[in-house]
Amino acid sequence: MKTFALSAESRETNKIANRALRNQGKVPCVLYGGEKQVYFSATENDLNKLVNTPDLYLVKLDINGEQTQAILQDIQFHPVTDRIIHIDFLQVFDDKEVTVSIPVNFNGVPIGVRNGGNLLVRKRAIKTRAVPANLPDAINVDIEHLKIGQFLYIGDVRDEKYTFLAGDKSVIVGVKTARGAAEDEDEDEDEEGTEGEEAAEAGDAPAAE
Repeated sequence: MKTFALSAESRETNKIANRALRNQGKVPCVLYGGEKQVYFSATENDLNKLVNTPDLYLVKLDINGEQTQAILQDIQFHPVTDRIIHIDFLQVFDDKEVTVSIPVNFNGVPIGVRNGGNLLVRKRAIKTRAVPANLPDAINVDIEHLKIGQFLYIGDVRDEKYTFLAGDKSVIVGVKTARGAAEDEDEDEDEEGTEGEEAAEAGDAPAAE
């Protein structure tokens, strides 16, 4: 997993102090998961670099000179300005598993889409559990081979280094039939693809996370 160095300072825990921090271009944050919660602040500019990216980072926190490893857990945005107003971090340890949502990268253009089908994305991120060293930056999946009516499932991309919380039959992505689409499978494949599509539409596969 990629790392991100973040310098921070401890802070007071009241509304007046938090308002003053935001006026100074800083964001109130909380670190939990250790022996006690730690309240700190970091600059909005630094946090924007961490938040405004699809990548997942292991954050190397330096709070008043004390080093801690953490992952970003929850973000609160201002409802009007979309500025970051608060962030929760989860402290992590080298020998303890954590659960995070790993982004999915789709590689290639499916055969079925080139033949007129519609891409159906069910999961843009997958909840994954592992020790920090084994967490991937992203789940890379090759979808170029997918024909009309075919789907890619969680069971197709499992890895022994980490554990997906969704079941093997959960759909990640597939290609749906579209009106006027070219035939790119034989009759048997069409029948199997229709069954997979009906199962996905019936709710066997959860909505995108």
